[in-house]
Amino acid sequence: MSHTVIIGTGAYLPTEVVTNAAFETNEFYNPDGTPIDRPTKEIVDKLESITGIRERRYAKPELRSSDIAAIAARRAVDDAGIDPETIDQIIVAHNFGDILSGTLQTDILPSVASRVKYSLGIKNVHCVPYDVIFGCPGWVQGLIQADAFFKAGIAKRALVIGSETLSRIVDPHDRDAMIFSDGAGAAVLEYQPTEGKKGIIASAVISHAQEDTYYLFMGPTNKPESPDNHLYIKMHGRKIYEYALSHVPTAMKECLDRAGVQHISEVSKIFIHQANEKMDDAIVRRLFRLYNVREYDAQVAPMNIHDFGNSSVATIPTMYDMVRRGQLGEHRVQEGDLVLFASVGAGMNINAVAYRY
Repeated sequence: MSHTVIIGTGAYLPTEVVTNAAFETNEFYNPDGTPIDRPTKEIVDKLESITGIRERRYAKPELRSSDIAAIAARRAVDDAGIDPETIDQIIVAHNFGDILSGTLQTDILPSVASRVKYSLGIKNVHCVPYDVIFGCPGWVQGLIQADAFFKAGIAKRALVIGSETLSRIVDPHDRDAMIFSDGAGAAVLEYQPTEGKKGIIASAVISHAQEDTYYLFMGPTNKPESPDNHLYIKMHGRKIYEYALSHVPTAMKECLDRAGVQHISEVSKIFIHQANEKMDDAIVRRLFRLYNVREYDAQVAPMNIHDFGNSSVATIPTMYDMVRRGQLGEHRVQEGDLVLFASVGAGMNINAVAYRY
């Protein structure tokens, strides 16, 4: 029997480290334009206590999202030891495409995937590049789509990338600007005969898109009477938190049920979108409680949000690459491990993939 297997991974984590102290000179306002009546350092410290973010990475001005996507892609291709000409599909998940430093104009003409194909120098005309716009769960959705194309007999090898430069689309007068960061992660997937259940063994996708559709949206600066007429990424944080806790654990369990998992103890690692440390912890706890388990070992759910912030579609693939390479503390994956990828984001969309390493 054949399954979709990850045969190589790569990541690009920008070299520019931006600590929380860098925001202590910002002027922060509420969404209604009123000043936040607290010392700025207190605002910064409060956000760190909620999200767990101490620092984040920003791409250098000369690097676009497609550039860092291509870097991560090359590393994944090298890790897989394959000829890039044998890739059938390049799937790139993102939210804003390329944003030149110093501007707020997004650019997806041509698609980011086409730009990556060009950067990799792939001449194979049957290598199809396309983008996925699915919010933060975009990279996981790319895995699901590649798996579906493989099973349909349309492709046998795919490059799935998540890349974002969110630092260029945040409002400096909105405290949520401290959450977002830049990065890119990639994986080479191959459909191959396997002994038993290995690779992708199940998935689940949920999309509500009702009153929750605009929990993440584009809006004007919080600074009142500003001549700035640009739109920035905005969010209703509390509503997202409540939505995620209500729906993500059940979607994760639905995926595990489809995989034939009888108990949560069978899962070795949970790679969850790095959105907010407290939210992620609460989601995992609720998942475990669905199996009547009150506590969980922190080794099950690695986190890198403390040092890398929320890079949207890039959080899961960069973290997975770090763990594979032994670069995230004591976290490791080994043959036979059952891992769960799960994410939630704009739309609102949720997905999960059960993967046997």
